[in-house]
Amino acid sequence: MRLLLQQRPDGHQAPRFVQLLLERDLLGGWTLVRESGQIGGRSTLRREQYLDQASALAAFEHARDLQLKKGFQLMFAQGEASRS
Repeated sequence: MRLLLQQRPDGHQAPRFVQLLLERDLLGGWTLVRESGQIGGRSTLRREQYLDQASALAAFEHARDLQLKKGFQLMFAQGEASRS
């Protein structure tokens, strides 16, 4: 699953973005990748490992909800999350 969220530009700075990616790893666990930064600038990449899909999906949804509360808007969704 993949989500791209973006803040509205305020006219002075480039908008900020957050990308969330949830994928299965080679050992059967799950990885939540969070990339955030300013469009056209540097970004930060963080990875979190989970043993089961349920806890990984809960973390993914929690991260999405936090960003939506901060004013980010959903720009792109791919995978199961795009149906919800």
